[in-house]
Amino acid sequence: MTTPAGDPAAGRPRGGTFSSLRVRNYRLFATGAVISNTGTWMSRIAQDWLVLSLTGSSTAVGITTALQFLPMLLFGLYGGVIADRCPKRGLLMLTQGALGLCGLALAALTLSGQVQVWHVYVIAFLLGMVTVVDNPTRQAFVVEMVGPRDLRNAVSLNSANFQSARLVGPAVAGVLITAVGSGWAFLLNGLSFGAPLIGLLMMRPGELHKVERAPRGKGQLREGLRYVAGRPDLIWPIVLVGFIGTFGFNFPIWLSAFADGVFHAGPGTYGLLNTLIAVGSVTGALLAARRTATRQRLLIGAALMFGLLEIAAALAPEFWLFAALMVPIGIFSLTFNVTANSNVQLATDPAMRGRVMSLFMMVFVGGTPLGGPLVGWLTDTYGARVGFAAGGLVSAAAAVAVGLILVRAGGLRVKVDLRPGR
Repeated sequence: MTTPAGDPAAGRPRGGTFSSLRVRNYRLFATGAVISNTGTWMSRIAQDWLVLSLTGSSTAVGITTALQFLPMLLFGLYGGVIADRCPKRGLLMLTQGALGLCGLALAALTLSGQVQVWHVYVIAFLLGMVTVVDNPTRQAFVVEMVGPRDLRNAVSLNSANFQSARLVGPAVAGVLITAVGSGWAFLLNGLSFGAPLIGLLMMRPGELHKVERAPRGKGQLREGLRYVAGRPDLIWPIVLVGFIGTFGFNFPIWLSAFADGVFHAGPGTYGLLNTLIAVGSVTGALLAARRTATRQRLLIGAALMFGLLEIAAALAPEFWLFAALMVPIGIFSLTFNVTANSNVQLATDPAMRGRVMSLFMMVFVGGTPLGGPLVGWLTDTYGARVGFAAGGLVSAAAAVAVGLILVRAGGLRVKVDLRPGR
């Protein structure tokens, strides 16, 4: 399905928070995603707590997270080349099935009582290898389902979908871990990937928007890098995403350390803190879905507020204040993420989108193998408060630096409007 070239409204965003859900193929995609995302969040909480209980080390939690995202750092750009070359719907069927099998393997090891920390490390790395292809393919497939008109809205709803699952997943995981152990959370996660597979099979291929696929050829990876390097409106937001993804999004390390070492609580409290971040994240994603346009200054402002709020949380003397700050941290983290994602996608040529989004995801997710162990060591050595504050400080400083660069490059204009309603 394609939009008529002469239609002046073809590229104009439609209003409404849920406008992209009018598209049947996207509804199927979103329904499957919310089920598998819930399983993913259950598995993440169970995995972090399992590693912490096996080792007693925040550094080990950081290593697990790093191994899961190391493949994205090493091979992320190749995943983008594959996404640009191959039919994305079929590719997603393969990757979603593989992710489900990884979840079932970890469930079998845990429920049988044979699990060791190196098993978790290996499966985390295998998950990361599949994600190298799955992430850019899912990102680039969105525009094929909804078209350019609803892309910004669909990106926002994808984030709302992921974070809505974060409301349920950690809470369920906390109950399951306390009652019957981590293995059942891993089992439900593995089974949950059946939902997106069914959704992909039920889609109508004739209703997908045609997007030109890149032909096979040499030098496509270098071509993608040159394309991004020549575009300040792409390269500097991606640089900022890299800094915040590497140093600002290490919540598994910080929240498990705060729950266990600062507030002397259990997995239920850890799940609660993740749920509070999710409440803010869903709010931020739904607010973003209402916007028909976003600007670079929103990106910079959200990144700066995110860093400052992390510093404030690190210094919070009481649990209730620390917990309350998780909500605005979630709001500004998702505002930043959605704004960066949609701006980069809309500014990119369709034939390059897989490679550009693989670079985006590589620096956002792939920075964790660098930041995770460092932040884990900092947290173990100097305490959870110092580790959390350091992450916030780096995020805020990166926002200021990139904002100043964009001002000099002419891609960002500082504007303050004090009129009511603005």
